[in-house]
Amino acid sequence: MSGKWVFFDLDGTLTQSEEGIFNCVKYAAERMGFPVPEEAVLRKFIGPPLIHSFQEYLGMTEAQAWKAQEVYRERYTTVGKFENQVYPGVRSMLRALAGAGARMGVVTGKPENSTRDILAHFGLIGFFEGISCAADARAEKEHLIRAILPEDAEEAWMVGDRRFDMEGGTAAGVHPLGVTYGYGSEEELRTAGAERIAHTPWEVAEIICPGVRKPAGAFLSVEGTDGSGKSTQIGLLTRTLEKYGFEVVHSREPGGTPIAEKIREILLDRGNGEMCAETEALLYAAARAQHVREVIRPAVAAGKVLLCDRFLDSSVAYQGGGRRLGVDRVLAINEPAVGDTLPLMTVYLDLDHRIGLQRRSRAAELDRLEAEEEDFHARVEAGYHELISRNPARYAVVDARMSREEIAERIASAVLSRLMEAEH
Repeated sequence: MSGKWVFFDLDGTLTQSEEGIFNCVKYAAERMGFPVPEEAVLRKFIGPPLIHSFQEYLGMTEAQAWKAQEVYRERYTTVGKFENQVYPGVRSMLRALAGAGARMGVVTGKPENSTRDILAHFGLIGFFEGISCAADARAEKEHLIRAILPEDAEEAWMVGDRRFDMEGGTAAGVHPLGVTYGYGSEEELRTAGAERIAHTPWEVAEIICPGVRKPAGAFLSVEGTDGSGKSTQIGLLTRTLEKYGFEVVHSREPGGTPIAEKIREILLDRGNGEMCAETEALLYAAARAQHVREVIRPAVAAGKVLLCDRFLDSSVAYQGGGRRLGVDRVLAINEPAVGDTLPLMTVYLDLDHRIGLQRRSRAAELDRLEAEEEDFHARVEAGYHELISRNPARYAVVDARMSREEIAERIASAVLSRLMEAEH
């Protein structure tokens, strides 16, 4: 399939860029002494060349439009280009097309430096063999497509969300494929000559490479002693991953399924104080077996990022360490439940158990494990450290004493790096 090429528009096709574009248009209008346009007008700026848009939608002269473009880019090149996010499903689409042997490029009216910065920032640049961007005098899509289209291409597609993409693709002799999840309507795309229409990024992959299979997602877990701030950091990490185009689903342990949630109630009920350590460990493993098969494996198979609050490591720490069953014994108990389903990466929020207990003491009510004595929690912390020492490559260990923002930044950097490595 080396002769099949797919060219993508950027704004409205790969990335959802209205925040940065809107802010930069407003900035340019204010600096040029023009009224700040309403949202309906701002949306028209996504797709066409800026010179065209400033004249057509704000009534500028050609000379004013050239100056407005300069002002726009003052803000865009420093701030606006990163006020952006990747559409959900784009990463799976690109991975699938690459896996099927398609060769890909980006064709956009943006300047090349900004385009490369955006693609690099979101970890997408490695999917593309070529990038064709506007020079100030030539921003027409036909010209940009012809500049990047190899002479020996057996089949080529232009994928975009506006009429300029469809018209340019037709004029350049490639198949125009319109996407409706961006900024143009299906009517606009069909009127402009779209040969095919896709309503989601995955439909793009299926149209261009029929029968293509969705690539697997990833399983991530977040661990830490009680009071380490897992819930807060899971929320912040989710927002970051979604901005980068990863499709995130959440789960937790014990729990995550109706059956496992019922087991959770038994495990955490303070009225069950007579439960022995072996029963506790087996109940956690039983809940995990259901969770793995009903939630984790299907989510990963569907291309999602499954972000789980606690997993096997918690059993090793709490029952292996806290209950003194031993690391190896707990791992053996869980082997039938887990099999080869282990996280691609585990974030461990490293916090002295005494600090965590102080934080948790402010909670309205502690569950059965949280209410244990201090020496139990000391053994739990030691259990985590033993497990990490056995397989340090799987863990991102983050100091949970830092500020919430610093912790989130460290976690995001480590997780994004691991996920992007796994894509190629």
